[in-house]
Amino acid sequence: MASACGAHAVHDGYTDVLYVMLPLWQSELGLGYAAVGMLRGLYSGAMALFQIPAGSLGDRFGAGLVLAVGTVLAAAAFPLAALGHGFLPLAAALAVGGIGASVQHPIASAVVARAYRGVRSRTALGTYNFAGDLGKMALPAATALLLTVLPWRTAMWVLFAVGIVAAIAILAATPAGHGAAAGKSARPLPAGPVKGGFRLLLAIGIIDTGTRSGFLTFLPFLLQEKGAELPTVGLALTLVFAGGAAGKLVCAHLGARLGVLRTVLLTEGLTALAILALLPLPLEAGLALLPLIGVALNGTSSVLYGTVPELVPESRRTRAFGVFYTGTIGAGALSPILYGLLGDGLGVDRAMLAVAAVVLTTLPLALLLNRAMSRHIAGE
Repeated sequence: MASACGAHAVHDGYTDVLYVMLPLWQSELGLGYAAVGMLRGLYSGAMALFQIPAGSLGDRFGAGLVLAVGTVLAAAAFPLAALGHGFLPLAAALAVGGIGASVQHPIASAVVARAYRGVRSRTALGTYNFAGDLGKMALPAATALLLTVLPWRTAMWVLFAVGIVAAIAILAATPAGHGAAAGKSARPLPAGPVKGGFRLLLAIGIIDTGTRSGFLTFLPFLLQEKGAELPTVGLALTLVFAGGAAGKLVCAHLGARLGVLRTVLLTEGLTALAILALLPLPLEAGLALLPLIGVALNGTSSVLYGTVPELVPESRRTRAFGVFYTGTIGAGALSPILYGLLGDGLGVDRAMLAVAAVVLTTLPLALLLNRAMSRHIAGE
């Protein structure tokens, strides 16, 4: 659990450092919003494509080794970005980082799911998700501060050093086996897969991740329009991720108590309302709202990840997690490009309105998933 949470913190922190760097790269290279979205999409796309192969490598060579090598590759994206000049070298560096970041989700989440069963599995995966948001709070904020005292190319080497230390720690801490002794099940679903349940869960996850990625891509630019400077953007992202960390932990427990349907209705509905409220607010009031947005924006993911073991037999879980993360991270790769095109054509505000509208499409899907799970329990 410790090595899985540590890997999640470092990898998610690296992924969201990009939100701090995108405005700087946009200014230096003279990029449009679509090109900015493409940079973010290349990283997420590489991460999505290698989810299933990464899970297979973990099975073959051991979780610790693959997680450590992936961490080094993810860290290498930053000095490679510093060494290059121009859009193409930067894009190549981010693709390398995305490949390295691909190993963490399928391997670490499968280890946690195998070690904990039933309701314990849902809350354990929620804790694992929470650890990722600790990295999202720490690394983007630290990077924003570094950029106030160091040139950005020098700051990238500092991030690389953090990754090397983390890789050594992960390799030393990860047990040789893939999981611990399984805990006792608590109110599991009847044996066998839930018919259509995994596909519905995946569809909700794809929409949820796509809207979250779109929102975070445009948030720095929206705040800049309100008068925010780079340190304030770093603070804003920290506030979102702090709320997201709390949301993932709280919603994991809410999901265990309320079920998937009620929790998704609550978090996704609140996400849409909070985005609509943010648009007209001045900078100070918008900053105050960001932690609540983070709770709603990120809380859904703990419920979704924690539901995978309930819908798929244990023998198929590693692959199921790989497929799930491929779909959700792939959505995170494509959505910044699509929303970036909207941003170029309609402006940031209207692109944000589109994000709020799309997130509401998860609500009918949650109703269908709840019906499928209810029928499975009833033996239909």
